[in-house]
Amino acid sequence: LHQPYLAKHGESPNMAIFGDEEEESVDNWPEDKLYHAAKDSLETGQCGGAIENYQRLQTRYPFGPYASQAMLELAYCYYKSENSADALGQIDRFLQLNPTHPHKDYAYYLRGLVNFNIGRGLTARIVARDPSQRDPGAALRSFKDFSGLVKDFPKSRYIEDSKLRMLYLRNILAQHEVNVANFYMRRGAFVAAANRARNVVENFQQTPAMPEALVLLAKSYKVLELNDLSNDALRVLEINYPNHPGITEVNKTAVR
Repeated sequence: LHQPYLAKHGESPNMAIFGDEEEESVDNWPEDKLYHAAKDSLETGQCGGAIENYQRLQTRYPFGPYASQAMLELAYCYYKSENSADALGQIDRFLQLNPTHPHKDYAYYLRGLVNFNIGRGLTARIVARDPSQRDPGAALRSFKDFSGLVKDFPKSRYIEDSKLRMLYLRNILAQHEVNVANFYMRRGAFVAAANRARNVVENFQQTPAMPEALVLLAKSYKVLELNDLSNDALRVLEINYPNHPGITEVNKTAVR
């Protein structure tokens, strides 16, 4: 699913690369030979070699017939190499230069994947960390990319995976808001806590973070002596989550 669309431009000239022209300098290779050499490396998982030839192709044939596809495939290689900055740069350049390209949906999908995986490198995989504790910037950008794909390309082959990732990201973003609300509550910044909790209640309904957000909203409003608002939040909590332990917490919360 994550493999890039590989354009068909004829058979890969492997015999030319490894046959009579073996001694020919790569600097003299024509565009099609450079492209197929890069694609062969990509298909066998050798992103280092692929990147070198895609870069050569871009430098020597920036407006050739392989240029657009090479941009996408180079971006994919950067993504697989965990070079998010260069991957995003390639994708943005591709979208700017090819606004009507038939594989524009893949560019949005790939950009979403790149942003989705920012902060999930080797260290993060070894040292388990709650993703809702990370800076939400990349998650927000990833959600926007997948959302744009779903909206603008409803028949794309990448729709189903994008929707699943959006659901996951939505849960992460909601929990991040709750984490921040809890931080403000502990420090007595009750207005800020209420604002964060209200954001979850208004914009992240049906996420696992929803009941905790209602608890925080009711508690912060109660401390601020906004009793009607506190009671409204508590009532929603009681109706939708009647056995939630936060109901008792709210009732025990004292005003300032």
